[in-house]
Amino acid sequence: MDTVKPTTGHPKGLYSLFFTEMWERFSYYGMRALLTIFLTAELATGGFGLDRAESLKIYGVFTALVYLTPILGGWFADKVLGQRKSILIGGLVMAIGQFMLAASAAPDLLGDIEARKHFFYLGLGVLILGNGFFKPNISTIVGDLYDNDDPRKDGAFTIFYMGINIGAFLSPFVAGTLGEKVGWPYGYFAAGIGMLIGVLWFYARRNTLEDKGLPPGYKEKGIAHLLPKDWRDVMLYVIANVAFVFLVMMIWNNTSDAVHSVMVWVLGIAGALFIGSSIFKGTSGSTEWTRVFVILILAFFNIVFWAGFEQAGGTFNLFAQENTNRVVGGFEIPTTWFQNINPIAIVTLAPLFSILWVKLSARKLNPRTPVKFALAMFIGALAFFIMTQANNSAQGGNLVSPLWLVVVYVLLTMGELMLSPIGLSMVTKLSPGKITSIMMGVWMASFALGNYFAATLEQILQTYNFDLYPFITWLMLASGVSLLLLSPLLNKFMKGIH
Repeated sequence: MDTVKPTTGHPKGLYSLFFTEMWERFSYYGMRALLTIFLTAELATGGFGLDRAESLKIYGVFTALVYLTPILGGWFADKVLGQRKSILIGGLVMAIGQFMLAASAAPDLLGDIEARKHFFYLGLGVLILGNGFFKPNISTIVGDLYDNDDPRKDGAFTIFYMGINIGAFLSPFVAGTLGEKVGWPYGYFAAGIGMLIGVLWFYARRNTLEDKGLPPGYKEKGIAHLLPKDWRDVMLYVIANVAFVFLVMMIWNNTSDAVHSVMVWVLGIAGALFIGSSIFKGTSGSTEWTRVFVILILAFFNIVFWAGFEQAGGTFNLFAQENTNRVVGGFEIPTTWFQNINPIAIVTLAPLFSILWVKLSARKLNPRTPVKFALAMFIGALAFFIMTQANNSAQGGNLVSPLWLVVVYVLLTMGELMLSPIGLSMVTKLSPGKITSIMMGVWMASFALGNYFAATLEQILQTYNFDLYPFITWLMLASGVSLLLLSPLLNKFMKGIH
């Protein structure tokens, strides 16, 4: 008798991936919450004593590269390794990176400040590469657990998304508090332990994944688990990742600024040419070309939004530390705890937004994608207008209420929910079938540029005597208006895709 495919409940593999991702996000957001305040902390407290601009630049380069390496990691998984090996490699590499950060934050261990900085940058580089192997591949396995027409698939990604935000919520409480209140190394060490727990959980629960995520060709041969040679590959790739970062840093430290500029330009141009040629080869006919044009236009506006949103881990983090009255009822709120507002708001608001789009769609009032992007920009502009008032109130050394930051974070989360999931869905719908992965890479690159501008914008604007928060307010407002004016044309170019 044929078995009926279940339409209720979820496979055990989903919960294996849920907790793996939860611990990985615990690790990442714990480190992210500490990064700028650790870099600017005085040498006497174990920090690096960097100025505001330099610490924000490091934060910006790191968060930008975190969005670019998944393009490479996804390619390796598809062509060579399979998703399972990639996740194990990425998780172990990231744990090593976190432990390197912990060591760099311990003056008694390394002593010399230059040695500590070298080890710190090595740790960040290792984290960036590890993230590239881990991040794109765990979501792929979640999708592979279900057929495309399985009604449970959307619900599965909602459950998985909750895991991300639970990890992001817990980490500032644990890693953030340990780093700020006990000692910087303890915060990074806790993040590393969290990542190791995620890897061990993934390994222990590997049988729940059935034949999903195995290396190319295994399924056809009837192989349903990793072989001894695969475990050797995992260890070799882990060593190779760390060695590669060490080699790049050695070359970087022993070459001039002119050589650095050439290296960056060569890599940038090569990447752009690869993406450009892939788009030209994989796109044909006016319908596909106009849809690709829509993705590129919306990717530009995506950069603008994230240049504002990612102030969260940069200037907002420093504002919470330096300009906010964090004492409530005799208790001082740790700076890192403000990073919890976004995941709390997402968990609270995401179901409401899902219901809202369904209700509006039933009444034929659901806004098209460009209009949703415009609304996200207007909400972002309001958030930065409020942040401007908070910053003005903090002039002269005044400490302002923490409610300013709470309101701003919640508003930006509302904008995120109107733009981020909508954007990912839009790319999968509009991309020509042959280049969906490449177009997703373009979309990730827009996040990377947004993150980089988020960190460097303040320093750039100071040259022209512009204040950061009013500038972003007007930029988002102008972007929202532009999107509304462009929306009839973009809707036409989407050729029937909503």
